[in-house]
Amino acid sequence: MNRRGLLETVGVASALAILLLTGSPTQAADSTGPVTVLITYHSVSGNTEKMAQGVAEGAKAVPDTNVTLKRVGEVVTDDLLSSDAVIVGSPVYFGNMSGEVKMFFDNWLLKFGVFVDRKMRNKVGGAFTSGGAISNGKETTMLAILQAMLVNQMIVVGGGGAFGASATTGPDSPGIDEKELAEARSLGRRVAEVAAIIKHGSGK
Repeated sequence: MNRRGLLETVGVASALAILLLTGSPTQAADSTGPVTVLITYHSVSGNTEKMAQGVAEGAKAVPDTNVTLKRVGEVVTDDLLSSDAVIVGSPVYFGNMSGEVKMFFDNWLLKFGVFVDRKMRNKVGGAFTSGGAISNGKETTMLAILQAMLVNQMIVVGGGGAFGASATTGPDSPGIDEKELAEARSLGRRVAEVAAIIKHGSGK
């Protein structure tokens, strides 16, 4: 291949990479302003709510980041559409996300209408959870949340732990300790940082 052909090939590959990251030229044009992170959760005992607050603290630590913190039942369509990243938290119910969180994702099709046209495409996603025992389904719960995001063509990232942030809240370790809050903050910060790179590009 001659030099001109090589440059043309590289140029096409670069353009494709940009389109893959931005989704479309229209989306690419909207690359200014602060990063918006939606953190939403279901909590009965207050443990997952406390983790959500830690995630929010981590996201707010990233400059030029706006954070919205809501329970899943309070989220409206515009919260999803205006976000650059969505972090979802759930307690572990029988090794999976709670029914309220599952309904939240089902409503991406049934109520919010963001699934059909892939309106969540290329937004950043993350997950967190709390569960009563060391081995009761925290990883499977986070993976289920991330799977729902992947179906919607979101870009999912870990943080805190391999699949997100988690806390053990049973009798041997009641409540949320500082180490678990640190994991939650780490998740929030990483999601906000990745969202900023995707929206504004890397400064490096």
